[in-house]
Amino acid sequence: MVCSNSVLSIPSSPYIPFHFPLLPLPNQQFPTHTKTPSTMAITKQHLIPLFAISFLLFFQLHCSTASAQAPAQSPAPPGPPDVTKILQKAGQYSVFVRLLKSTQVSDRLIGELKDTDDGKTIFAPTDKAFSALKSGALNSLNDEQRVQLVLFHVIPSYIPLSQFQTVSNPMRTQAGDSGDGEFPLNVTTSGNRVVLKTGLTKTSVSDTIYTDGQLAVYRVDQVLQPLQVFAARSSALAPAPGISRKAADVDGKSKASSLAMQNLALFVVSVIAFALSL
Repeated sequence: MVCSNSVLSIPSSPYIPFHFPLLPLPNQQFPTHTKTPSTMAITKQHLIPLFAISFLLFFQLHCSTASAQAPAQSPAPPGPPDVTKILQKAGQYSVFVRLLKSTQVSDRLIGELKDTDDGKTIFAPTDKAFSALKSGALNSLNDEQRVQLVLFHVIPSYIPLSQFQTVSNPMRTQAGDSGDGEFPLNVTTSGNRVVLKTGLTKTSVSDTIYTDGQLAVYRVDQVLQPLQVFAARSSALAPAPGISRKAADVDGKSKASSLAMQNLALFVVSVIAFALSL
């Protein structure tokens, strides 16, 4: 049934007079009247239009209420993929997820995936890969070095696994310029095997965690250690070259002997000066 806004026309019905009997007077009786078939027919005849009119009024009210409701909104388009949710669903990447969140790189990736069409490629080390680092290596990094470490695992373009053989070395990462020797990442391929080299780390892509044409996330079994972060830290902790322990000991003894001779000469001069004053 189609809703319409036309005015309902109510058919007129013939006037039916109603007779109200008078109260009987004392000792007066009125003849008893019985309902005739014609009276019953008139009653049913007028109940049918009344029912039809009630139904039409209810239907028009329902249509008016439905038309007043706001139209349903179309669902919002899906946003860019969230790397942390992808890794959490895959499991065994809790350390890398924690680094992504603490450095706010995860939020940065979502914004860049939304604003650019180049896509991203991420190498995700497993928890076992982080446990293989030297004791305290991760905790000794400052905030800037942590950001550099995470961004060293991010390539600013989408690279399918079959296209690594076409990339040029050193491959650019989001940690910094790879041409100055600070953040070099070299890629070699052999069949379907992709090998990554940083100067301190050599590992291979062992699995594809996620890919959708915009974002590719690959599993690596070792942490990609950039020279700018880990090589500089190692040289700072190493002892200064050129002086052996034996040479250092000899030099220390020589300085002690020289100091003793100076003290002795000062004592002799003091004794002579005291003797002359007598």
